[in-house]
Amino acid sequence: MARSPVLHVMVQAVMKAGRALRRDFGEVEQLQVSTKGPGDFVSVADRRAEEALRAELSRARPGYGFVMEEGGVIEGSDPDHRWIIDPLDGTTNFLHGIPMFAISVALERAGVLVASVIFNPATDELYTAERGGGAYMNDRRLRVAARRDFADAVIATGVPHLGKPNHDRFREELARVQIKVSGIRRFGSAALDLAWVASGRFDGYWERHLKSWDMAAGILLVREAGGFVTDGQGGDGMLTNGSIVAGNEVMHGELLKLVKA
Repeated sequence: MARSPVLHVMVQAVMKAGRALRRDFGEVEQLQVSTKGPGDFVSVADRRAEEALRAELSRARPGYGFVMEEGGVIEGSDPDHRWIIDPLDGTTNFLHGIPMFAISVALERAGVLVASVIFNPATDELYTAERGGGAYMNDRRLRVAARRDFADAVIATGVPHLGKPNHDRFREELARVQIKVSGIRRFGSAALDLAWVASGRFDGYWERHLKSWDMAAGILLVREAGGFVTDGQGGDGMLTNGSIVAGNEVMHGELLKLVKA
């Protein structure tokens, strides 16, 4: 596939950060780890990956701003462009030696997501998308699953852990969904959940209380793979209200009805 100059920059930055994460993953027991909050951890590898991404992207596009998990919001001289970065989505998996984690980078232009990259260094799966240009995994074109019977669906979600709110609401949503579908999965990385919806591995996905960096890249991937993405009320406020529902047209519609109730 042909990549635009900006997507090429994103891929190069993510691959460089990914090499360091892959090395650190092999030595995970030796990492210095500090707690960031109940059930939420941040590692030396996390910070190092973010620093590498910021350096590479700033070198290529010096005026662009940043929204980063660890570094927060950094305004750029170009007010129309900003990078939305999660250097290590799935930190808990990473620290437990579970190979389900990813680097996630999205580019927002004047409030619109225009390019995204998600990379799992443990499996060498590289997901890319550009607005109007389709979604790809390792240069293979992606399409969301074609299933239309909700009873056959495998749906991904995120289970709120220690320190997260609304456990009771999640259990109510889970109860409504689980009696309607073939299976429910929780893998611990919102970015990869969305990438797997885009690739057709999952038929749908929902979660609440996410941050913009958890899902920005994945939103574009799913849409460019022919899928539908909204917030938990059917609107377009995912990046601000933290809720998300994704799938093909049928799966998204069925799932949204259940979690909106």
